[in-house]
Amino acid sequence: MLKSRVHEANLRHQRGYNCAQSVVCTYCGLLNMSETDALRAMEAFAGGIAGSGSTCGALCGLLMLAGLKNSNGNPNDRSGRGSTIKLGQQLMTRFKEWNGSTVCRELKGIETGKVLRSCQGCIADAARLAEEMLFDGVFEPYAPRTEGE
Repeated sequence: MLKSRVHEANLRHQRGYNCAQSVVCTYCGLLNMSETDALRAMEAFAGGIAGSGSTCGALCGLLMLAGLKNSNGNPNDRSGRGSTIKLGQQLMTRFKEWNGSTVCRELKGIETGKVLRSCQGCIADAARLAEEMLFDGVFEPYAPRTEGE
């Protein structure tokens, strides 16, 4: 079993990676994607998709990992598409259950002044979900969720 990478994802954010890059770059090597390609692919997802405050970047990164993990990569064979969408829906549902929203500006409390979850917490949650639902049995369990991440 591999050691959990949840903390590593947050360290990337502290080093300047955006939320989406932090999540994808932490696991991209397990899915045959280079870190350089992951950095480039996820760059515009900062600030809730291109700074719009919409879908959380950490969640976007998690959904990209779901596609890399689950898709057959063949546009002419749509047999796996439904299962990838279902997996994405399950990931989004769990993320929202944990955090109260999937929307960056709501999570950060930009309009309400009430922070639902910090960026560090969202990154940790996306990493936990990746390890639990995408890489089940590969990683040792990580510590329980806390707001301080």
